[in-house]
Amino acid sequence: MLRVGLAEAVAYRAEFLVWLLSTNMPLVMLALWLAVASDGPVGRYDRASFTAYYLAALVVRLLTGAWVIWELNFEIRQGTLAFRLLRPVHPLVGYAAENVAAMPVRLAVSAPVALVALLAAGRDHLARDPLAWALFPVTIAGAWLITYLAMAVVGSLAFYVDSATSLFDVWLGLFGVFSGYLVPLELYPRWVGSLARFLPFRYMLAFPVELVTGALTRREALRGLAAQWAFVALLLGAAAWAWRMGTRRFAAYGG
Repeated sequence: MLRVGLAEAVAYRAEFLVWLLSTNMPLVMLALWLAVASDGPVGRYDRASFTAYYLAALVVRLLTGAWVIWELNFEIRQGTLAFRLLRPVHPLVGYAAENVAAMPVRLAVSAPVALVALLAAGRDHLARDPLAWALFPVTIAGAWLITYLAMAVVGSLAFYVDSATSLFDVWLGLFGVFSGYLVPLELYPRWVGSLARFLPFRYMLAFPVELVTGALTRREALRGLAAQWAFVALLLGAAAWAWRMGTRRFAAYGG
């Protein structure tokens, strides 16, 4: 399944490139904040700090993206999910393999961005603690799982409604605010940052970014890691339950 997924990512490289380009919002926000910071720092962020933050956000976004919500919604509506249900592998595992298989292509795109971040921001704006760099891949895995499992939960609603993607737009709106994708959480009113700690969105992007840019102490990093994987476990249970309940309603005819 991984080989097939990688072959699809390479075969449909133009489509995959368009998808990658759709994640360029951090570059837009970087340009805006660099203009604002030209007159002086904003909070603790100067121009180099903004550069490090948004380029790190772009890398995290590239590495943690998933698209199962659209595939799941389409296959449920068209009835083609029936073919996946006949396979000896759980459909959600199959979708996950297809998404993970594109990781080498994502790495090929994100590696140059990471190098640019290092050269543009300098080592002073990146984490110096070896533990932070050791935990970074773990936080990337956790962020990807939160993204994928949340999509699986919302996608399973397509068993009940005409289009789950419309509901997912609400999730994306909340993600834009509470994940730090558009604006660093530190620059929001304090209550927004406090609320974000109890929502999964922060652990999808802001937490890995803050870790790799050296904004977290070891204690904060370990506490955040525990919270991130608690959300992974919660969403895993929710996805399993939503799938089990939804497939009881599923029926496909023809062939």
